[in-house]
Amino acid sequence: MAESTLKPTRPALIACDVDGTLFDDNESLTPRTREAVRAAVAGGAHFILATGRPPRWVRPVVEALGFTPMAVCANGAVIYDPATDRVVSVRTLPVDTLAALAELAARVIPGSGLAVERIGKRAHDTVTPQFVSSPGYEHAWLNPDNTEVSIEDLLSTPAIKLLIRKAGAASADMAAELAKHIDSEGDLTYSTNNGLVEIVPRGINKATGIAEVAQPLGIADADTVAFGDMPNDVPMLLKAGLGVAMGNAHPDAVAAANEVTASNTDDGVARVLERWWS
Repeated sequence: MAESTLKPTRPALIACDVDGTLFDDNESLTPRTREAVRAAVAGGAHFILATGRPPRWVRPVVEALGFTPMAVCANGAVIYDPATDRVVSVRTLPVDTLAALAELAARVIPGSGLAVERIGKRAHDTVTPQFVSSPGYEHAWLNPDNTEVSIEDLLSTPAIKLLIRKAGAASADMAAELAKHIDSEGDLTYSTNNGLVEIVPRGINKATGIAEVAQPLGIADADTVAFGDMPNDVPMLLKAGLGVAMGNAHPDAVAAANEVTASNTDDGVARVLERWWS
């Protein structure tokens, strides 16, 4: 684990992953964690979500919290304001990059399927089909909300991230193979080990997204606490003054963090926040 640089004072900013961190394994927010977050906000802290989820999947989180924090979505590629249902900023993979990555995926992960996340001006934008998959793409989660298109259509429009999926494979193994070949095309990560890896624009991650929100507020890294559980959380765990890995965290997240709290099913986030707000 990294050495903590956080001052022994209340953090000014709390950046929190959602799945496996803020939410328990039933995708629910426990009363204790909800109250701990709300107490921190009432005490003057800024709270932001930092998630791999796209904006259209932020609404259930906001409803569970009972307020509308800014959201760093798609692993940093999108900054979204749920209070106004407005996409504040976007970073995308251009068409030529998508084509190169598709060729790479076909060569390095034979039999894999592709999908992309696109974004409009709001969380749900009927003008822009947002989750678009190739024919035969096997989803890694229940209740997918995809639009199936040809591979040519899939690669025809810039996207905030490319998803590479191979059922039955381990995400860690897929990422390790792809990492040998990806250069400047994008940054590779994953948030589940269920045969799904994600590529976002080069240099974009949760840490860059958090910085985009924090800098106008005048909040330094040292005054930030970040919570996460998976490899896509590593950049923000390293960047924050206090990086906290969950008790259920991936070894990479544990290695990047300053400390490990209890699991997401045992109010790990609340147990840390209650040091300053109770």
